[in-house]
Amino acid sequence: MSKRDYYETLGVSKDAGEREIKKAYKRLAMKYHPDRTQGDKAKEETFKEIKEAYEILNDDQKRAAYDQYGHAAFEQGGHGGGGFGGGQDFGDAFGDIFGDIFGGGGRRGGGQSRQRRGSDLRYNLDLTLEDAVKGKTLEIKVPTYVSCDPCAGSGAKKGTSAKTCSTCHGHGQVQMRQGLFAVQQTCPTCSGKGKVIADPCTSCRGQGRVEKTKTLSVKIPPGVDTGDRIRLSGEGEAGEHGAPAGDLYVQANVKEHKIFVRDENHLYCEVPISFTTAALGGEIEVPTLEGKVKLKIPKETQTGKMFRLRGKGVKSVRSHSTGDLMCKVVIETPVSLSGDQADLLRQLEEKMGKSNSKHSPKETGFFDGVKKFFDDLKS
Repeated sequence: MSKRDYYETLGVSKDAGEREIKKAYKRLAMKYHPDRTQGDKAKEETFKEIKEAYEILNDDQKRAAYDQYGHAAFEQGGHGGGGFGGGQDFGDAFGDIFGDIFGGGGRRGGGQSRQRRGSDLRYNLDLTLEDAVKGKTLEIKVPTYVSCDPCAGSGAKKGTSAKTCSTCHGHGQVQMRQGLFAVQQTCPTCSGKGKVIADPCTSCRGQGRVEKTKTLSVKIPPGVDTGDRIRLSGEGEAGEHGAPAGDLYVQANVKEHKIFVRDENHLYCEVPISFTTAALGGEIEVPTLEGKVKLKIPKETQTGKMFRLRGKGVKSVRSHSTGDLMCKVVIETPVSLSGDQADLLRQLEEKMGKSNSKHSPKETGFFDGVKKFFDDLKS
């Protein structure tokens, strides 16, 4: 079966520059990489074609040969039938383009090996609303990899050191002849590190790092909310063989509160009031995160009425503006009435009965609407 044109595979023109080729490869690799396609064999084959096309067109010498001879330039005997696409695994090809983005240690041109920094970590931190609003310094325990003390992260036994790889002479890559061309591949002796450890450290077994639970102090700034992240630079996993450590991201999760509900910088709460306070008006105490405050209730207040207490919400961690506290009053119906109390309510109802529409306009309006609805159904 004839192969697709490499330019067509990447979707670029024949005069495309290096930047355009790399951008096209990045876009297609993100779509078809096996880590994303979950075992789809067809897409895996497509990714192999994309990778092969990129390896040819991104190399000036190989591209010139392809432009002149086409696929025939890479179909010489004695190179294992794999073409230039067989020299790297998926991780190598993907890492060349995306290694810097995710903090990995992909290798670039020139054959020099690079240390692979440790992985970034995420720690989910549950906070009370009070701690999130006011800020606090907390201690957390994080299981991770840290630099090995006995070998100082080198991986070599104390008193010894890693030696330059005799196969690649410290470059991390070796050249292999494939037809008319020489192809660079990861050194099989040192796995691309450029050095080999003849006498590894017994504590870390040559890795330069060990597992440990670290105790860290985290300063929570006032106003953080669920989803906000705090970055602790260099507190992630230590890299192998003395490579730099990754970062630790502490992600806040604010727990539900018994009284308040938070919406960005505003707080909401429900405040029960008595029937008489709602009818006659009065003054009540309402809670805030800073203590109790007085709230004046006007007479004839209906249940569900919202009162705004300005500046009693949350101070934003970003803009430093402060939200409000929204108090919704809920009229509480009297319970456990004595006989005398029940009689007083009945007397009140009788006295209000003749002019009920005046005292209960919503109730009167509702039932008038219901009556009209049924009258219209009959007509």
